[in-house]
Amino acid sequence: MFKYEMMMAEEKKVTIFFEGDLDIEVTEMMEQEIIPALLAFEKITIDLSHVSFVDSTGIGLLINLIDTIKNHDNAISVTISNVQAQVKAIFDIIQLPQIVGENVFI
Repeated sequence: MFKYEMMMAEEKKVTIFFEGDLDIEVTEMMEQEIIPALLAFEKITIDLSHVSFVDSTGIGLLINLIDTIKNHDNAISVTISNVQAQVKAIFDIIQLPQIVGENVFI
């Protein structure tokens, strides 16, 4: 089961913690809840420390999330942090850092 929690660090700055599998089950939640909620912020950190599985749909969701936010306002900063080793290996294989930008991963 996937869930998320948003924690505002300060005004216009938020960390969103994802927990569970990032897969097709998350699509509706991402499009209807998560993306609209994040558009109100200027600095967004996506914490993946509790995500141990990402499939092709999940990768597409991350790309869509970042692209949608950047297309809404290019001044919004998006970073991804605390990626577990098995998920990072998948990201590296498909070259996700090159797709979304090396500076996205911290």
